[in-house]
Amino acid sequence: MPVFRLNKRLLFPPVHLAEPDGLLAVGGDLSVERLLLAYRSGIFPWFDERPILWWSPDPRFVLFPADLKVSASMKQVLRRNQFRITYNADFPAVIARCSNITRAGQDSTWITDEMQAAYIRLHQAGYAMSVESWLNDQLVGGLYGIKIGSCFFGESMFSDVSNASKAAFITFVQAYAAELTLIDCQVETEHLASLGAGFISRDTFLELIQMP
Repeated sequence: MPVFRLNKRLLFPPVHLAEPDGLLAVGGDLSVERLLLAYRSGIFPWFDERPILWWSPDPRFVLFPADLKVSASMKQVLRRNQFRITYNADFPAVIARCSNITRAGQDSTWITDEMQAAYIRLHQAGYAMSVESWLNDQLVGGLYGIKIGSCFFGESMFSDVSNASKAAFITFVQAYAAELTLIDCQVETEHLASLGAGFISRDTFLELIQMP
């Protein structure tokens, strides 16, 4: 099955034409308009150097707020208010820290300077948001993603102190549970699986993200 090459037209091919690994298209740009169209279509960018690669995996790894699992140890961390959790207090710092963390099996970051600039523009447009964990007024963990309607499309998280990103994520899910249909985790990680995330089909995912 061919991988589609994008041009200046604001258009993506149907996601069912993606490769078995989820790769759908290459090229295009990271404008606010194209990124919003991508997320609304069940597509996201993921690449470490040009060209831009666009993905729509099947199945999709997601978390429904009602399925959130909080371990007994994390409940204790949250009860102690070990971390101060904020929203959109320092989006540029969160995405910069996410770009710098060392990840198993990765020699370079996909959160390039170009990606950071694109998501900062999305933040300024009111779509991208960050959640921060603070310890003694130091930023020690957090996450960022895109909120469109009743869906949150998670992008990345970081933690300099044990449980900092978990505290941010759990607090966010609990605070926004009433207004979120799902949290898109994109691909499977052991960390998110332990918090209750699981797979759904791409068709189901596409139906859910169209909900208001």
